[in-house]
Amino acid sequence: MMAQYLEIKSGYPEALLFYRMGDFYELFFDDAVAAAQALDIALTKRGKHLGEDIPMCGVPVHSAEGYLLTLIRKGFRVAVCEQMEDPSEAKKRGSKSVVKRDVVRLVTPGTLTEDSLLDARRHNFLAAFAEVRDAGALAWVDISTGAFRVMPCPRHRLGPELARIAPREVVLADSEETTLLDIVTDLGAAPTPLGRAAFDSTGADKRLCDLFSVSTLDAFGSFDRAQLGAMGAIVEYLEITQKGNLPLLRPPVTENAAGSMQIDAATRRNLELTHALAGGREGSLLSTIDRTVTAGGARLLERRISSPSRDLSTIEARLETVGFLLDESLFRADLRDALRKVPDIDRALSRLALDRGGPRDLAAIRDGLGAALEIAQALTDRDVPATLRDGARALTGHDTLLDLLDRALVADPPLLARDGGFIAEGHDEDLDEARTLRDEGRGVIAGMQAKYAEMAGVNSLKIKHNNVLGYFIETTATHAEKMLSAPLSETFIHRQTTANAVRFTTVDLSDLETRILNAGNRALEIEKRLYDSLKQAIMAEAGPLGDAARALAEIDVSAALAELAAVEDWCRPKVEDSRAFEITGGRHPVVERALRAQGGDPFVANDCSLADGSDGADIWLLTGPNMAGKSTFLRQNALIALLAQAGSFVPATEARIGIVSQLFSRVGAADDLARGRSTFMVEMVETAAILNQADDRALVILDEIGRGTATYDGLSIAWATLEHLHESNLCRALFATHYHELTQLAGQLAGVENATIAVKEWEGEVIFLHEVIRGAADRSYGVQVAKLAGLPASVVERARIVLEALEKGEREGGGAQKALIDDLPLFSAVAPEPAPAAATGPSPLDEKLAQVHPDELTPREALDLVYQLKALSTS
Repeated sequence: MMAQYLEIKSGYPEALLFYRMGDFYELFFDDAVAAAQALDIALTKRGKHLGEDIPMCGVPVHSAEGYLLTLIRKGFRVAVCEQMEDPSEAKKRGSKSVVKRDVVRLVTPGTLTEDSLLDARRHNFLAAFAEVRDAGALAWVDISTGAFRVMPCPRHRLGPELARIAPREVVLADSEETTLLDIVTDLGAAPTPLGRAAFDSTGADKRLCDLFSVSTLDAFGSFDRAQLGAMGAIVEYLEITQKGNLPLLRPPVTENAAGSMQIDAATRRNLELTHALAGGREGSLLSTIDRTVTAGGARLLERRISSPSRDLSTIEARLETVGFLLDESLFRADLRDALRKVPDIDRALSRLALDRGGPRDLAAIRDGLGAALEIAQALTDRDVPATLRDGARALTGHDTLLDLLDRALVADPPLLARDGGFIAEGHDEDLDEARTLRDEGRGVIAGMQAKYAEMAGVNSLKIKHNNVLGYFIETTATHAEKMLSAPLSETFIHRQTTANAVRFTTVDLSDLETRILNAGNRALEIEKRLYDSLKQAIMAEAGPLGDAARALAEIDVSAALAELAAVEDWCRPKVEDSRAFEITGGRHPVVERALRAQGGDPFVANDCSLADGSDGADIWLLTGPNMAGKSTFLRQNALIALLAQAGSFVPATEARIGIVSQLFSRVGAADDLARGRSTFMVEMVETAAILNQADDRALVILDEIGRGTATYDGLSIAWATLEHLHESNLCRALFATHYHELTQLAGQLAGVENATIAVKEWEGEVIFLHEVIRGAADRSYGVQVAKLAGLPASVVERARIVLEALEKGEREGGGAQKALIDDLPLFSAVAPEPAPAAATGPSPLDEKLAQVHPDELTPREALDLVYQLKALSTS
């Protein structure tokens, strides 16, 4: 057995081998040590190898999925090795024969399909990047839903695109340089090397044609060699991990980078689009706005937020649908109630295609089609926008399959086909008979006994059972004579005579006995056959079913965004092909929700008017104190633009937005210790990316550029950055700063305008009004903020003194500044006292002490002297 294990393990050196032994998956050697530590389970031993104990641990087969999830999350890959025959078959070859085993699946982060291993509301993408000469391409697939995408992707775009897609695993050509590996790992994905042959475009073309059963890929679009290489690598990797049992994939769809708003990884992180900076979804934009009621709708909403459209007709169609459902509140409520009944059709289809499904997946298709029919009927009964009409058409035409599943399945089937009991009564005569025999065997025998008693005219005739004869008919010797004579002897066959009775059988009884004894297994076999038949019927309609699932997701997202707009009082934005950016009463959706949850003050809405559609840059230079809300203002306007182009209403009173081609945000920063980058270096790298890429349709938000270095260095960098945005990038921008010197640029650069956050001072305290107004701040109120933060009073007071001296020095030409610098350190608890004047003669205390001779003093005289000295010291 151990020789078999080592042979199988040699083919999967990088994975933990789950070796099936009866009801357990066992792990041995280093695998066992690693798994025991990762899973916090007992490490034992089994036998010896080369004179050493063999470490071993194991997990139960019935609960293996939970352990798999833990291992995958901790970065492991798992090869699942199953028994390929019944142990009884192995025994026929000899008592020491080993059961045949083989790996049936390689479990990796990007190839998960089980519900227990996946987040139902998120995609689980597997991506591949390929390069052919100077051309690059990125392909990605979610095998749990069948989604398959590809796009041209030069190397410099790989990071931003991976940040948008957020794959769990990325396949790269073996021996790729560390640059690509760093890009993948920095984004939290697992890099997987694959032989370069897998990326060959010629072989990829054949693999893809075989996968989709076509002679050419022309019907799916035109793909260059890099795109074919990326797609082919994915298919090759799936063949390796799924052991040839390929998932149900939809034909590949080519995405155009110019069709969506470009957002880099730093901006996604800063704006907390799908994940909060603290980790997890809570506190992100997505978690704040998600009102979807289906898993497919939740995944589609995440894609919309991650990749807002730049196509005006697409945006308008989505907004029109949301607006219609916003106005039809009762219809929207009924629609959302119907959508709540929709299971995850995509993932049920995928599991069935991979033979990892069960009766509940069949029921999911049935329930989904039932809900789809109800929704389609509701949509066709009224005049709805085009997107909803198209969706209604995709939801119909499944009557035959729905009727079959309705008749065949019970209301609440079990999880596994091997459990049986999922086929409804009356669907199959043979199954009904087998179940009757299995469940009502005694009643059937009693009925047959009555029949034979009447036929023989022997009321005492009994049908009995023992382990030797099985079922038999027993009567007394007196009545047996009649049954042994014609014509009854033709029916009753003598089997055994005892001292007190004679036993018979019949052909029908023997047949019934066989059927009763095998009824349980036969019923299960029939159900398995029917399961396969139903699965094939579903897979034959996989394409239309996928279309229906997508239509349901679209409808769910539209209804959810309408619900959001109704509850949060959001407005429909006017999106146009211009450079306009005019927001009235804009709010930050995440902050507003947090304030409401805390029961605090209401969110203060603010206006923003960057451009009226004219050419040239338009920049707001925003000054004001810390804690006043500058960063919130910057972020909220970026999020409003993003939401509008995602097809959502926005948190504002009015909004007019010209299409934003690129969204850049540099708000906040932290050290990148792994790469040896300081906060300032991270800030400069992100700023450089913006200045090198932003075009005239971009929206840029920048906060505190240059604050991580010396004052004049930082001021110079901020100044030059602002000028570059205005003169070269020609983009729309919000530029927040504490360098008040920059406000002078508003009079020099035509596209720059000053704005500030209003504050109010009251009895030495500063009150933040969180209101953005035109004009420049006169100061930053940093000392007041320090006081609010709880700095010691002595530090705050010393800071105030230093600030006054510095400001005075600024006004007087630097003399006071020079004097103050000579007085460092700045954070003295109190100002140093002036040095005492030099003494001009002996003090009375010194004169008194000079007359004292300690050795001659009595105790009483010494005590008197102490009182005298104290009096002199206080005089």
